[in-house]
Amino acid sequence: MDRLKQIESFVAVATKGSLTAAAQAEGVAPAVVGRRIDALEARLGVKLLVRTTRRVTLTHEGSAFLEDCQRLLADLANAESGVSAGGAKASGLLRITAPAGFGRRHVAPLVPRFLAAHPDVHVSLNLADRVVDIVHEGFDCAIRVGDLPDSSLVSVRLADNRRLCVATPAYLKRAGVPKQPSDLSRHECLTLSSDASQSRGWAFAMEGRTHHLRPTGRLDCTDGQVLHDWCLAGLGIAWRSTWEVEAEIARGELQTVLDDYIAPPNGIFAVFPHAKHLPLRVRLWIDFVKQTYADPRYWSGAR
Repeated sequence: MDRLKQIESFVAVATKGSLTAAAQAEGVAPAVVGRRIDALEARLGVKLLVRTTRRVTLTHEGSAFLEDCQRLLADLANAESGVSAGGAKASGLLRITAPAGFGRRHVAPLVPRFLAAHPDVHVSLNLADRVVDIVHEGFDCAIRVGDLPDSSLVSVRLADNRRLCVATPAYLKRAGVPKQPSDLSRHECLTLSSDASQSRGWAFAMEGRTHHLRPTGRLDCTDGQVLHDWCLAGLGIAWRSTWEVEAEIARGELQTVLDDYIAPPNGIFAVFPHAKHLPLRVRLWIDFVKQTYADPRYWSGAR
């Protein structure tokens, strides 16, 4: 049995939630899809799906395998479209969404360069601090920062995203330098409000594990840019991404603290609805952003 067909059927069942829906999408009988899944699980020696008469759910192994399969199918579709497109030019409307702060700094400035290379493409950029439903709202691609929730969407990792504790030299001279995360209880910490997305608090690596703390202070805000500005004004310690503060650190305007406790990075991702028949303009945009972010000089020189 064709291994690729097995993988395609597995992804279809996992994302659509039933053998019947997957079979309808592939134009075959449900029994055919069921045999493909059985053969795949037998070949791998693990259970990928738990099937009942009412629903299909992924096992732990199935969830991990789904992400790899989606990436494999996306890479295959990209390779095929690159060959079939030949000398074809990208064209049409490219609808992109990104978080507001990150989008202003690291997505919007790339758009003119991309359009200069692809004059037949038009771009509509949406910047919003909410998780946009790109399928129902009609977006081709989302740039997302942080851990991704389980989803049927396809993702491509573009770069690492590391978070640092920073403050001005003047604040640290006045209030002292924290030596360990527990010392933050004696400092003014500039935090996102409880109704913002940073729900678990600040992450630190301690004793080989990632721990989350909820520092407090007299100032909090729902807007990360405001926290950044308050930090630059010397009002306290903030926990910010490197893409926000790298330039100020290089200029000496901000100083990092608790460097021995920096948590492992999460990611910056391109997310799109499906792997099959990805429009050339979307594939070229994702490749362009990935190549840009992969250059260390981009981040060191970004402002």
